[in-house]
Amino acid sequence: MSVVEDLADKLARDVIKAMDALGDDNLPEQVAKVLGASSPSSEEIFRAAVRIRLAERRARTFLNDHVKAALEARKKGEEIPTALAPGSDNENL
Repeated sequence: MSVVEDLADKLARDVIKAMDALGDDNLPEQVAKVLGASSPSSEEIFRAAVRIRLAERRARTFLNDHVKAALEARKKGEEIPTALAPGSDNENL
């Protein structure tokens, strides 16, 4: 990673922690605006880092929930449920 990518990713991690602690989902947007005022390229890298980290967190939560449900089903001798992503076309299959 470049210095800019490293700094943007560190800032993204810190902003997400603060967002969670404060319950302020708008915080990344506000920080991006401040960053973009002096460095538009850094703003874009920061925004990408935030999106990637939040997407990974959602995917990891989905995976953990599915594995937990599958293990519980297996323990009860039931069929393991199919993993269906929320909002995906396969929800109604």
